[in-house]
Amino acid sequence: MTTASDAPATPASVAPTHEAMSWGRVARVAHVALSAHQRDAALPLPPDAGMSMLPFGNGRSYGDSNLNPGGALVLTHGLDRFMAFDRTTGVLRCEAGVLLSTILKLVVPQGWFLPVTPGTQYVTVGGAIANDVHGKNHHVAGSFGNHVRCFELLRSDGSRRVCSPPAHADWFGATVGGLGLTGLITWAELQLRPIANAWMATETVRFHGLDDFFALSAESEREHEYTVAWIDCASGGAKLGRGLFSRANHAPAVLDDEALARLPAGAAGATRRMPLTPPVSMVNSWSLKAFNTLYFHRQRGERVHALQHYRPFFYPLDAIREWNRMYGPKGFYQYQCVVPPGDAPAVTRALLQAIARSGMGSFLAVLKQFGAVASPGWLSFPMPGTTLALDFPNQGEPLMRLFTELDAIVREAGGRLYPAKDGRLPAAMFQTGHPDWERFLPYLDPRFSSGLWRRVAQPVRP
Repeated sequence: MTTASDAPATPASVAPTHEAMSWGRVARVAHVALSAHQRDAALPLPPDAGMSMLPFGNGRSYGDSNLNPGGALVLTHGLDRFMAFDRTTGVLRCEAGVLLSTILKLVVPQGWFLPVTPGTQYVTVGGAIANDVHGKNHHVAGSFGNHVRCFELLRSDGSRRVCSPPAHADWFGATVGGLGLTGLITWAELQLRPIANAWMATETVRFHGLDDFFALSAESEREHEYTVAWIDCASGGAKLGRGLFSRANHAPAVLDDEALARLPAGAAGATRRMPLTPPVSMVNSWSLKAFNTLYFHRQRGERVHALQHYRPFFYPLDAIREWNRMYGPKGFYQYQCVVPPGDAPAVTRALLQAIARSGMGSFLAVLKQFGAVASPGWLSFPMPGTTLALDFPNQGEPLMRLFTELDAIVREAGGRLYPAKDGRLPAAMFQTGHPDWERFLPYLDPRFSSGLWRRVAQPVRP
């Protein structure tokens, strides 16, 4: 269990500053810093009555959904206490600033695991709810919000609500996936899922085109809880859509002697760090093609079975601290979209063709299927279909032109973009992709705002 100082928050009248940036490192923004340390204390307010504020967890949102230029941030790292854990039922209650990594340290040895986890364990519970994060098991488990039993929401007027699907269901739907704009989540109660041990039974299959990917997805979803694919976004022509498909289940309680002999000695946390920000991005057209070719051929066989600790399976990038520095001083953008299942193969092909033609792309390209489990949040990103996520070095106007091209493909298909990942999401794309956004408006806290919200909620010309 982590602990925090019981000292009161710094008075807002002092107006300390906090320089924050999103994980994409595109912009560094100075904010007025407000600290939340006690879940039962009043919400700290900015010194200027006209200044907006926004909760800030561990800063792992890629775009500007966690930035509030010209305003204040309510830092939640002090809300880091566990409140209750029933090891017989797997029900956990904790404050909103607790990291997922801290939860895993507590519950995995006791036979429990997060029901849904994103690609990093270094996000807060409050951030996971506000962005309704998803993972590799959406087809069976849905999103993070599907496993939140209840939470307390503190508004700027001092009112508090304990929100759950049965009680204050409207506030629950507005806050899950609500980007931190309905108030401050002080604590939450989660339902965990049982496991036998910390190991994953995995299989990695090399595939040679998008038809293979969709066939593997349909086959794998019947018997595997976790599915995801890395895809080579740098190759076109006959190599378009090739990649590596990973599928896995939690390992059973009894492993045979041969399997036990193959287990690694252990699974350490992050032991390496990107030591500095290079003067230029290490991700470019040459390194991208070289890496993607080597990565595609990294395994000898077409199918490889392995027993793997949960950390490298779920959180491969967490092994290198501050890996986002590799993109250089200009940072990077992530583009993540989801398109409905009907035309998903053709739409995904069109997206990859556009990226290959541009000469820009990513070695962190992820393709997977979302299932039919409905997300509880009105602004939640997941919906049935295919989701593609890629990181792009910030190349200015040429990259913006590519994004406009990709936006048109996604919009025509009836898809949407992920607000938590996108630092330039246009208002029209947000509003057409999230048709419930106007339903959300009455639940906004009048003192809360963000850079992203001021951009996507502005009027759009017909």
